[in-house]
Amino acid sequence: MTTDSDDSLGERFAAGDEASLNETYRRWGPLVYTLATRKLGDTEEAKDVTQQVFVGAWDSRKTFDPARASLKTWILGIAHKKIVDALRRRSRHLRDVEAVIAVSGGPDASPPLAESLLEYVTLMREMETLPEQQQQVLKMAFYEDLSQSQISERTGLPLGTVKTYTRRGLMRLKKRLEVDGAAHR
Repeated sequence: MTTDSDDSLGERFAAGDEASLNETYRRWGPLVYTLATRKLGDTEEAKDVTQQVFVGAWDSRKTFDPARASLKTWILGIAHKKIVDALRRRSRHLRDVEAVIAVSGGPDASPPLAESLLEYVTLMREMETLPEQQQQVLKMAFYEDLSQSQISERTGLPLGTVKTYTRRGLMRLKKRLEVDGAAHR
């Protein structure tokens, strides 16, 4: 097996040579995975991010210019962005869960971990009972950190409908937390 120089590999990658994607992953996949694991602290999430990096790189290979940067540098730039995106999604998700819990009228002091976990599981189960489009809108807002107008553009739903689905879904989740909170007191 002959291995290309980094420059030759970069040129083949930019030209759309599918074999170059395998070689690129072989060379720098472990590095991307290690960086993602260190930053995210979660091996499964790091695997997902590593896959997103190489899929994203391949999908946007036409934007790669071997004259401006090496393929390794370009891949690591994409990795940095994907890791930051994952951290933002995680942060947004935690803020959203905390906001729903706060809206539910819980005590000012932090609840014990078991209660928080129970509320989280309850929210996730309740989310699964929402109508499909409401679920989709809330998941896009929570997990993909999209604004309501971005959700509207992506789904083709009118902005007013997206706002209604968001409000109704959050109110239903709030009500469920209130009911469960009363049952556990």
